[in-house]
Amino acid sequence: MSVGGRGMLVKARRNGMSSDRGSTLNVFEMRQLGGSEVKVTPVIFGAWAVGGWMWGGNDEADSIAAIQASIEHGVTTIDTAAVYGQGYGEEVVGKAIRGRREKVQIATKGGMTWDLPGGSDPWATQDRDGKDVTIRRNSSPATLPVECERSLKRLGIDAIDLYQVHWPDTTTPVEDTMAALVKLKDQGKIRAIGVSNYDSTWIRKAAAASPLASLQPPYSLIQRKIEAEILPTCRELNVGVIVYSPMERGLLTGSVTMDRTFPPGDHRAGHKFFKPENRKLALDSLDRIRPIAEKHGVTHAQVVINWTIQVPGITAALVGARNAEQAEANAKALTFQLSPEECAEMRAAFDGTSATLMAS
Repeated sequence: MSVGGRGMLVKARRNGMSSDRGSTLNVFEMRQLGGSEVKVTPVIFGAWAVGGWMWGGNDEADSIAAIQASIEHGVTTIDTAAVYGQGYGEEVVGKAIRGRREKVQIATKGGMTWDLPGGSDPWATQDRDGKDVTIRRNSSPATLPVECERSLKRLGIDAIDLYQVHWPDTTTPVEDTMAALVKLKDQGKIRAIGVSNYDSTWIRKAAAASPLASLQPPYSLIQRKIEAEILPTCRELNVGVIVYSPMERGLLTGSVTMDRTFPPGDHRAGHKFFKPENRKLALDSLDRIRPIAEKHGVTHAQVVINWTIQVPGITAALVGARNAEQAEANAKALTFQLSPEECAEMRAAFDGTSATLMAS
């Protein structure tokens, strides 16, 4: 753990947090990822925007500074994917962690290819340079080893702590995908196996075929679908859960006001959650939790992150940052702990908004 991380832990303990879990989760302790040997920080640096793709571009120097600030302030687990910027995102992460490998845990994802044959669900889109590209879900035994080697090279590391299948590939049996990942693990190229965007049926098949450390699904105060079946399944099978989009692409930070616009290439411009009427609902719910944030002396974003990582069954939450200031602010979500009553109050404040947005 970094010096900055230890400093935040000391501050948290002075604010009354115990190092023992007791009836609530300690929001700072490293957490075991399912039955694997890998431990992750409760807040994980999400590096999708670092790839520049679908987020209106990025400044590489700012991205590197954001990752390094995250590490220095105790958020030492970094999650990326080969498809983020079509390899560029992993390259940026690799530059940022150079000389810091012993401090970090690296998670990346394969199985979304743009230059290899085969796969399902072809998606015609544009790459980070605006060129036409077709991306496919491809987690075949022939493809994953190639992707893993490329990721290792781009990241500049010898082994990936958590290697995840990005989306289910309906052209490849789950058992074949898992067998390929087990082989990579036996070769020492990856330390733990994870999947992303799998439903309960796929999770059970994957877990039956190989040791499965984690699932990565979407989850937030607004988007709670996984609570019905997926979270119980993961708890039953001892599969860790790393949730993405806990801030709903910035909607729950309070910074997406009614007049906020997005630059060309930013996918949020066309997302239903960002329609004016839905922004208004989200802002109203954020106003209702303002007293909780003010009580702890934190921002809306920090209180939402803290809530997310205390939900039973959730191991960690991915949170992105575009610069060092944002990364440091995200880390401060680990310096206080909401009470069970506050968590319930926050959930209730978003019940109506969640129902409306998910039905829209």
